[in-house]
Amino acid sequence: MSHFTTVQTKIKDLVCLKKALTDLGYAFTEDEAGVEVLGYLGAKTRAELSVKASKSYDIGVKKTVDGYEFVADWWGVETTRGVTQEAFMKTVTQRYAYHKVLSEVARQGYTIETEEVSTEQTISITVRKWQ
Repeated sequence: MSHFTTVQTKIKDLVCLKKALTDLGYAFTEDEAGVEVLGYLGAKTRAELSVKASKSYDIGVKKTVDGYEFVADWWGVETTRGVTQEAFMKTVTQRYAYHKVLSEVARQGYTIETEEVSTEQTISITVRKWQ
């Protein structure tokens, strides 16, 4: 019996996602041919990226036609790592958005002037483009 649950996302840039996971302290392995994602009682599924949540549980990242989705035994992740599906998705999505903005800013020729993080964890970035 599978305990894996899939979470759809709007994440489309794997490079920015990997930077976000690294920032948040998550180790991962990847292979386009697929890597194993561990779940309840050794259950396994395959994904392009396997994020190490704990000794017994992983979070998989699978490519879809719309971008990437996450698959995991979220109960196991929460009980062994202490992070809920909602908390994981919120922090990863915020950090992904940060790296996506930086990537787009650089691509369009802007430079970062200032960057501030508020006490509510809101990130403000000021950019400038010299002509």
